[in-house]
Amino acid sequence: MKSIRDCYELNNGVKIPCVGFGTYLATDGCGAEGIKKALEAGYRYLDTAAFYENEEEIAKAIAQSGVKREELFLASKVWKTNLGYENVKREFEKSLERLKTDYLDLYLIHWPLPEAGCADWKQLDIDSWKALEELYMEGKVRAIGLSNFLPHHIENLLQNTEIRPAVDQLEFHPGHTQEIAVDYCKKHDILVQAWSPLGRRRVLEHSLILELAEKYHVSAAQICIRYALQRETLPIPKASSYGRMKENQDVFGFEISTEDMYRIGSMQPAGWSGEHPDFEQVRI
Repeated sequence: MKSIRDCYELNNGVKIPCVGFGTYLATDGCGAEGIKKALEAGYRYLDTAAFYENEEEIAKAIAQSGVKREELFLASKVWKTNLGYENVKREFEKSLERLKTDYLDLYLIHWPLPEAGCADWKQLDIDSWKALEELYMEGKVRAIGLSNFLPHHIENLLQNTEIRPAVDQLEFHPGHTQEIAVDYCKKHDILVQAWSPLGRRRVLEHSLILELAEKYHVSAAQICIRYALQRETLPIPKASSYGRMKENQDVFGFEISTEDMYRIGSMQPAGWSGEHPDFEQVRI
């Protein structure tokens, strides 16, 4: 990857920009302006979800920006409390309406379980995925995938449905790289997308990340994003200022050495959100 305009190719041949813009909380307090800034900064892949409650603001930002729909890669997700065939079909149409578009580039199941301990999650996921398969076959979405699904969740789908997921969006950053899940996805040609690629303050202030930022003459955030790219994952960073948005794209002019990649990949746990699909959230 040499620039933000470069793309990964999904397992169905669809091209997806190699860096996305995460829109969670991006419209809080500023409405469509935060998304407009991201588009002005050059982002063309916008990642949203019904749960983010900002699809309408994203539609406003797109309309005001003048960027053509065909130049954008729009992704949204169905929330975990709306799993099931009919629910997914209904929620997808609501997202289209809010985003003021007649198709999505990517649609995901946000979480594999509606709540920790759910006994019938396997059938719920199968039914939900079959709805996504139909939407895909009807041409309403160009690619379908998952978010926060771990290998045992994905196996359930591979064994009981027809279409292999194109992506799996996972929390992935230095200090929390989910190696088992990442290796599983690569083995099955499922692109890993990194949500929260910068981790949290404990990652950005970690002594190793700061050391490497100084060594490569970049920011701590740029080290994290570059690490994700060199791991062949697709980072979806968030930012509120135009300067940070541009900085998070400026990650193609340096390469982290193999030794330093090993050092980052083996650093102690840091920055985890506390969220896991199978268990109650850990307060940290």
